Order: sequence, then structure tokens, then C-alpha cells
Amino acid sequence: MEPNLITAPELLPVLEELTRREPIFHRPEFGITRGDFEAMTEPDYWEVGASGRRYSRQYVLDVLEERYRQPFEDHWETSDFHCMEIASANYLLTYTLRQGGRVTRRATLWRRTAQDWKIVYHQGTVVTDQ
Repeated sequence: MEPNLITAPELLPVLEELTRREPIFHRPEFGITRGDFEAMTEPDYWEVGASGRRYSRQYVLDVLEERYRQPFEDHWETSDFHCMEIASANYLLTYTLRQGGRVTRRATLWRRTAQDWKIVYHQGTVVTDQ
């Protein structure tokens, strides 16, 4: 039933770079301020949450700004990373995220720009039968 997800050998360096950046917005080494999050997302960024709701970049930035006002513990575990190039300098990265008892499949569209990596789109889907 599961697809056989194998990253092409020529994409392994990209996979390694992007794996270090996931889960997005949970890596303090890439920033914790609104300005940091603005810099790592494209202006037309949006996402679909695990609930199925769509969220605008503005809404996500507001939530992140509030989240990082106070220190908090953030426990998570990632696995099953896969990367594929979907267009020139545009990559789909998929993985599994475990946060406590909740398991989600994640997909992030990344764009390599002259400045750095930019997030174009993100989606999380709850896994109901494990």
C-alpha cells in the first residue's frame, strides 16, 4: 500500500539541507522572530493545517509571533524524509512528524533562491490508523 519513496542520489545534498530545516518554524537556529519567519517564507506562502483548514501567511506569522513570546518546550521527532525536484530549484520534501501521541505526514514545498531557502507551501495531515 505504501509507496516506495527513495530520494534520487543527486538530490541527497538537498535532502540533507532541507531535513535540517524541518519541521518548519520549530528550528530556533533558523530564527524565532517574525522577521526571521518572514525571511524564510515566500510572500504568497500559505498552508493547510492538520485540521484541513487553510491558513494565510499573515495568520501563520501572527501565531508564530505569539508562540515565541514566551519560552516553551517543543518535543517532536521526525522520520521518513523524502525529497523530489518538482521544477527547477523547487523541491517537495515529505516526512513524518510525531508530537506526543499525534502523528502527522508533512509536505513542504521549498524554493532555492539566490539568498537562501524559501518556504512556498506547507501541509500537515493527521495519521488516523497507524
